[in-house]
Amino acid sequence: MLQDILLTVAAAASAPAGPVNNAEALQQLGFSHMIQNQDFISRFVLFFLVIMSIGSWWYTIINLIKNLIIRSRADRVIRTFWETPNAQDAVRFMEEQKSSEPFSKLALDCAQAAAHHQRHEGSRLVEALNRSEFIDRALRQAVTRESANLENGLTWLATVGATAPFVGLLGTVWGIYHALLSIGQSGDSSIAAVAGPVGEALIMTALGLGVAIPAVLAYNYFVRVNRGTYAKFDTFAHDLHDFFATGSRVGEVKR
Repeated sequence: MLQDILLTVAAAASAPAGPVNNAEALQQLGFSHMIQNQDFISRFVLFFLVIMSIGSWWYTIINLIKNLIIRSRADRVIRTFWETPNAQDAVRFMEEQKSSEPFSKLALDCAQAAAHHQRHEGSRLVEALNRSEFIDRALRQAVTRESANLENGLTWLATVGATAPFVGLLGTVWGIYHALLSIGQSGDSSIAAVAGPVGEALIMTALGLGVAIPAVLAYNYFVRVNRGTYAKFDTFAHDLHDFFATGSRVGEVKR
C-alpha cells in the first residue's frame, strides 16, 4: 500500500516536467535566441538582409520626396515659361530654378542648342544639321538624362524585391540543416532539440519576405508615377522644339 502511494506521488511530481520543458523550448523560437546562437552563415544572411532593407527604405524615401517636389513644381514651371511674353525672361526664370528641377533643364538645354546653332550659321554644323534637327537632338539627350535621374534607385528596389525572399530562404535551409544535425547528434527529436534551429529558419523566412514586399510595392509605385512624368517630359519637349525651331508653339495664334 505504501509503495503504491509513493509511486503515485512520484508520478504527480514528474507530470508537469514535460509541459515546462516544452515551454522553455518554445522560448527558443524568439529573435534574441537566434542572435545569440547564430553561426557565420546565419549572421551573414541576416546582415545582408539588413543592408538590403536599409538601401530599399533609403531609395524609397529619397524617390518619394523627389517625385513629390517635381510633381508639385512641374505645372507652375511649365505654365510660367509659356506665360512669360519675353523669351529671354522665360529663359532667365528657368535659370533661377533649382538644379534638381528637370523641366527647367529641358528648356535651358533647348535654348542653348538654339542659340548655339544660330551663332554658327554658315558653318559646317548648320550644313550638317538644320535648326530643327539640332534642337531635336539636344532635347532627346536632355529627356534621356532626366528620365535616367528619375530612375535612380529603381534597380536596387527591383533587385531586392526579386532576391530577398531567396536570401531569407537560404537562412531557412541553413536553420533546417542545423535542426537535422541536432537530431542526428543527440538522437532526440523532441521540440526541445529542434526549437532553436527551426525558430531561426522561420524568422529568416519572415525577414526575407519583410524586406522584399516593401521593395516590390515601392518599385511598382515609382514606375507608375514616373510614367506620368515621362509623358510630361515628352509633351514639354515637343512644345519646346516647336517654339525654338519655328518661333511659336503648334496651335498658338500669333497676334
